[in-house]
Amino acid sequence: MFPKMGKTFPDDDEWKVDRLKYQVAIAAALKRELGGSHRAIKIVMRWTGVSERTAKNWLAGSHGPAGEHLVELMRNSNEVLAAVLSLAGRGELRMGAGLHETRQTLLQLLQVLDGLLGTSEAGVGENE
Repeated sequence: MFPKMGKTFPDDDEWKVDRLKYQVAIAAALKRELGGSHRAIKIVMRWTGVSERTAKNWLAGSHGPAGEHLVELMRNSNEVLAAVLSLAGRGELRMGAGLHETRQTLLQLLQVLDGLLGTSEAGVGENE
């Protein structure tokens, strides 16, 4: 038996994410974004390049994606991105993650309004 040497670190279990919690969080995020239909399975397959069985397992919560598959899901799904940030204890970053998408939506809305009002981007505010 070897003598115990060195320092021990306090048990930080509150930040550990267990496998089941991770699998359920990813499944719930995918279902919120895509629903639970066969179409959802096809979309997950297209986003990640995985087999139908793998996509079904992720949506069922019996397995969870790892590595590059998780990155692809986060790239394509705001719900998965938010779930991962929450699991990592970084939920405050979710707001920043959605700012770009919100800006794009607002720009599209302004273009529609300009079309309805017959104004151009340069003329916004001139008639007020």
